Amino acid sequence: MTRTLTVCDLSDWRAGGERRERFINHVGDALQDIGFFALTGHGISADAISKSYEVAEDFFNLPQGIKSKYEQSKISRQRGYTPYGVEHAKDNPAPDLKEFWQTGRTIDDPDFPKNIWPAESNEFEESIDGLYNAMESMSLELLSAASIYLGKEEDWLPSMTTNGNTILRVIHYPALGENSPEGAVRSAQHEDINLITLLVGATADGLQVMDHDGTWIEVEGHHEHIIVDSGDMLQNLTNGLFKSTTHRVINPPDNNSDRYSMPMFVHPRNEIDLTPLPEFIEKTGGEALYDPITAGEYLHQRLVEIGLAS
Repeated sequence: MTRTLTVCDLSDWRAGGERRERFINHVGDALQDIGFFALTGHGISADAISKSYEVAEDFFNLPQGIKSKYEQSKISRQRGYTPYGVEHAKDNPAPDLKEFWQTGRTIDDPDFPKNIWPAESNEFEESIDGLYNAMESMSLELLSAASIYLGKEEDWLPSMTTNGNTILRVIHYPALGENSPEGAVRSAQHEDINLITLLVGATADGLQVMDHDGTWIEVEGHHEHIIVDSGDMLQNLTNGLFKSTTHRVINPPDNNSDRYSMPMFVHPRNEIDLTPLPEFIEKTGGEALYDPITAGEYLHQRLVEIGLAS
C-alpha cells in the first residue's frame, strides 16, 4: 500500500474543544513520526493561490537582464531575486535547477532585510505580500498546536518568531531543455533549515518525502492542501523528537514543462537559543544529539553551505 501524508484540518484547531485536541495530536504525531503533514481547512482560496502563481509566472518570464536587477547578493539574497543555478543542496555541488524570489515581513529596524518589489508588475506586491501575511498568521496557529503537544505554553514557539526573518520563497523550475548540468535536479534531497515550512500546493507534482525505510512518498501538487514540515531548528530544540525529514523535487519525465512552488520558511529571531532542552533530551534517550547554537549562527552556517552566503 502506498503511504501518504497525514491530513490535518485547521478548522479543527479553530473550532476549539475536542476538535482542537484532535488537531494538536494529529499535528504532533505527524511531526514526531515523519516530520510532514498535509493541511486542509486553512481558508486560503484556490483563486488567491492561482493569482499568486500568475504574477510569479509573469515576473519569471521577464528578460534575464531585468530580473537580475533585483538580485541582492550583499544580504545573502534574503530578499529579491536569485538566479538559476546559484543555490545547491548541502553536500551536493551540482546546482539546483531553479530561480526564485524571496520576501519577508516589514519591521522598523535598519538592520533587518528590506523587501523590494519588481517595478514591472503592478500586482506582484499585492498578491505575494497578501499570501505572505495569510500564511505567516497560519504558521502561528501551527506553532501553537506544536507547543501544546510538546507540553509547553501555547506561545512558546510562536513567541520565538516575533520579528524573525520568516521568508516566502516564490520558486520557478524552468523546463529542463537538453543541456542540464550532469547530476543536477530541480531540488536535490535536503532538509529545511528553519522551525517549520508551509508549502502552498505547487503547479505540478515532483515533491517527494523520504520515509523511514529510505523509500520516497509522492506528494501531489494541488491547491487544496498546504504541506507542512518541521525543519532543522525545531529538530535541534526538541533533540530530534520532531523530525527534520529529507525531501527533494525530482525532474519531470519530459524536458518541456515548468513548475512553480511557494514555500514559507518560518524562522525565529537570530538570538533564539536552539540548544536541545533537558526535557526533550530525556524523552529521546538521555543524550544531547545537537550542539548549542543560536538561530542566527545556524542560519548563516547553512546559507554558506548551500551557496547563498560566504
